[in-house]
Amino acid sequence: MKRSRIIFLAIVGVAVVIVAAALFLRSTGREQPLVVVPKGPIQVRILTALPVEPWVRAAAERFNAEDRRLEGEKIQVEIVAMDGLTALGKFDRDEFGALPADADPANLTAAQAQALERFPTAWIPDSRYLPELANAAYKERLGRDVFLTDGEYRARPVALSLSAWGIYQSRANVLDQKYGDVSWQTVHDAATAKGGWPELGGEASWGFFKLVVPDPRKNVGGLAAMIAAAGDYYDRPTISTADVTDPAFQAWLQETLAATTDLSGASAYTAEDFALFGYSVGDGGLLLESDLLNNMQGILNRWGEPLSIRYPTYVTWFDFPMSIWIGPETSALQKNAALEFERYLLSPEIQTSAVAYGLRPVSAEIAVADVADSPFADWSNQGAAAVVPRTSAMRSPDRDVLQALLRWFELNVAR
Repeated sequence: MKRSRIIFLAIVGVAVVIVAAALFLRSTGREQPLVVVPKGPIQVRILTALPVEPWVRAAAERFNAEDRRLEGEKIQVEIVAMDGLTALGKFDRDEFGALPADADPANLTAAQAQALERFPTAWIPDSRYLPELANAAYKERLGRDVFLTDGEYRARPVALSLSAWGIYQSRANVLDQKYGDVSWQTVHDAATAKGGWPELGGEASWGFFKLVVPDPRKNVGGLAAMIAAAGDYYDRPTISTADVTDPAFQAWLQETLAATTDLSGASAYTAEDFALFGYSVGDGGLLLESDLLNNMQGILNRWGEPLSIRYPTYVTWFDFPMSIWIGPETSALQKNAALEFERYLLSPEIQTSAVAYGLRPVSAEIAVADVADSPFADWSNQGAAAVVPRTSAMRSPDRDVLQALLRWFELNVAR
């Protein structure tokens, strides 16, 4: 009996010691086991619009090299270049594989878990209306938004650019003399001049006026160009489905786009094509300002003539919002790691570096003309403006307007 009691007391004593030790370790924050299995890097995969991809990729490489960590784990940022319309289409078709509304993230099948390994943590599209359109699709499918417009995880712009006219200087001089300025109406009238450039006052060797516009099926800039054309046609910044389906407008737009050399075969990199193929691609067009600035020197070197940059009355802005996916497909650590990278992109040093890529910082404290080697300063004599002239910003189109324009384009322009 004595022996049983001694054993019992010994067991109780050991238990007391273990509990006391556990309480002590917890109080000192050292309750972790001696052997910790590493979790591995926090993978942050970001779909990134083509115009900002070089800048964002360079920032990500620098971020990764700096060994940034969250809760002790290294953050690894992966950049996936993808045009905004392509990404929107993949979200609309749910090609990334969002979990069903009733799925339990703690009890996924092996196939579901494997699919989520490549699920995007965030998206930097060309414009904020694209995540809003993606929300509309997922609202029907899941009953909730997947990108937020307020709160800590709200979509926040990380850089700015806008659509601008880029026209060979010799051609711009002729249009100025003939029409007094460069606008969509000017371009329409030049495009429909039956005598070509000689009728406009230009050289016979120039042939007919040729317009450069991105393919709207491959580049958000193409849709933006058609929306801007509608704004100029109606002389207002808000465009409805009724406006873009009006037969008179459609006839006017078709006459204008008929001046393109091969719009249906154009690549997504329109300004780059302009630099490579010069006058055979076109005499001028409405392109993204950052793309124009990035290709100005190449165009001058190859073709011996600079572009003249002009800003339309109705401007389409691109704000490249960092949009973090809100849903069980990505972990809380991944979402917060994406926030860390967003803060990095918004830091003064990285914002300043955006200027070298022809982008405008979202930080109002950074003057693009004052940055070393600023393309805005380098090409100011050709019309590049550090401060955009007083213009009207085009309002973001809704899904019906976009679909109507794309359908019209496919039926009447793409061949």
